Amino acid sequence: MKTRLILFIMIGIIGCSSAQVVNNITVDERSGKPMLIGLCTSEILIADTSFSWWFESEYDNYEPEDSSIKEINLKDVQIVIVMGTWCGDTRKQLPRFLKILDQVSFDLKNLTMYAVDRKKKAEGIDIDYYVIERVPTFIFYKNDSELGRIIETPKASLEADMIEILSGSQQ
Repeated sequence: MKTRLILFIMIGIIGCSSAQVVNNITVDERSGKPMLIGLCTSEILIADTSFSWWFESEYDNYEPEDSSIKEINLKDVQIVIVMGTWCGDTRKQLPRFLKILDQVSFDLKNLTMYAVDRKKKAEGIDIDYYVIERVPTFIFYKNDSELGRIIETPKASLEADMIEILSGSQQ
């Protein structure tokens, strides 16, 4: 009897849970061009030509500051990125940011990326929790506490801003 009850509970949980759609491409109403919406991965930015044309160029041409890269310690840090593939700042800063993460061997299991529309909404996801006013927004967390953000464009450079956030001296 107990085994059946557990089985029914598990079937109920599986039946009620809905899988999150990842890398959902829709059409930007303003431009008529493809855009990502909702939860996404960095792989789609290379795999789909709608995004790879700007992503690869910026990623390949960006040279992170070597001395700063050595100072970036992302151990036990989680990062949330809220971005818009329609946004010029995202097209510039996101590839650069991801290149830095690659160079510091950041574990992408600790990265969550959300693509939003021009109203800063993501289908089926409550983005309001993050209080996003501009994109891209890079949010750093450690032990479930926000350490800081880089919003739209860095103050100094992505690397310098990351070091400042991680050192706890962000103002």
